[in-house]
Amino acid sequence: MTIPDQCAGETTGGNEVTLARIARASVRPVQTLDLLTQREMDSLANADAKLHELFRRCALAILNTDGYVDDARKVYEAYADFDLRVIPEPRGLKLELFNAPGEAFVDGKMIEGIRHHLFSALRDVVYTEHKLAEQQTFDLSSSEGITDAVFRILRNANVVRSNVQPRLVVCWGGHSISRIEYDYSKTVGYSLGLRGFDICTGCGPGAMKGPMKGAAIAHAKQLNSETRYVGLSEPGIIAAESPNAIVNELVILPDIEKRLEAFVRVAHAILVFPGGVGTAEEIMFLLGIKMHPANAHIELPLIFTGPAESAAYFEQIDTFLKDCLGDDVGRHYTIINGDPAAVARAMKGSIKGLRRQRIEQNESFSYSWTMHIPEELQQPFLPTHENMAALALHRDQPAHQLVANLRRAFSGIVAGNVKDFGVRAVEAHGPYQLHGAGEVVAGLADLLEGFVRDGRMKIDPATYRPCFEVAGQPESTQ
Repeated sequence: MTIPDQCAGETTGGNEVTLARIARASVRPVQTLDLLTQREMDSLANADAKLHELFRRCALAILNTDGYVDDARKVYEAYADFDLRVIPEPRGLKLELFNAPGEAFVDGKMIEGIRHHLFSALRDVVYTEHKLAEQQTFDLSSSEGITDAVFRILRNANVVRSNVQPRLVVCWGGHSISRIEYDYSKTVGYSLGLRGFDICTGCGPGAMKGPMKGAAIAHAKQLNSETRYVGLSEPGIIAAESPNAIVNELVILPDIEKRLEAFVRVAHAILVFPGGVGTAEEIMFLLGIKMHPANAHIELPLIFTGPAESAAYFEQIDTFLKDCLGDDVGRHYTIINGDPAAVARAMKGSIKGLRRQRIEQNESFSYSWTMHIPEELQQPFLPTHENMAALALHRDQPAHQLVANLRRAFSGIVAGNVKDFGVRAVEAHGPYQLHGAGEVVAGLADLLEGFVRDGRMKIDPATYRPCFEVAGQPESTQ
């Protein structure tokens, strides 16, 4: 139940952040954090300033779900006066909100899905911080410890369960895509839903929303009420990709690397729709895993798909990957364009093989423990100007190291495009500088130039200014 005092301000259209506000409201959890001890509630109420600010920003992004602005800084600045506090009560936890986005409320009550997302964020942020800072029970210094931490965060959110069947398809793709591509992603989701598949995405708009929307219609037609729409995010990007309304299981991982690991360990198959640098980062992360010799026995289907009108996009991706990593990389993925039913049928056949393998190997359906993820893909990368310039982008190094460096380069550009700290750093110090040699740097320059030209960097491409320059190719990104 929420009790708003008043709503003030106006809502603007287009890409502007909504300015309608609820001056004061209170809300309690439902089925999340509703059974806490007084000591646990006190620890939430007395969180330090850093943790409070982290949760405040995540909460603001969730409450601003319908505000399609992919610049975290603009969201934070528009609602600089938003705040909240945790209030322990004998009957349980309560949140008080101040100057919250008005779009999160209908007739004086917070929308139920948004309320669920809000307390999911509190659960994840506080749980992770509690384990890291107070109990020191997460070991993030080793590969095994990181994998264990990701599992425990997902288990705490009830995403990994003992009774699941292998039917969770992870869908990656851009938040800034054309209407044709968005409609295609919905149709693919519909074809998957008719065949009983659940959907997991980065939980934002565009290709993260389309498959869920299509699957939801298909699940309704099949009278399937036990459906899962899993959204995985992280604090640095959630304001730019606020959870869409269809997500019914939201998890906020501590950083992008753990978010990516969560994707690949819960996935039973992965679909990639057209996207920008965030999608390229995800592709590099997964290929770095699939190409590792330790994973030669691992089944994890990977399909690139888009409408026929976007066939050139995956032709460019395919060319870039083969120029950088060799022709052998092509055996790790399949490209199917313009045929949603064929995509769904291919997924259905591939997942049968995955199911057989996991039964034979006594492997969990809900979390792939045996998959090896190289530590260079697990350790967080801070995209400072110095770190970005130091990335070695050439083929004169082991393939796994090149993959990791390309993943870091794309991750840094994502930060410069939409994350608050990255946008500010680029404004203060100019574009990130990327250095490399040969086919890698030439291919990277062509790929990024295509993303800029096709409007795949931002929701509003007319105002986009590249946050990067590729050494030797300064004009190709302008």
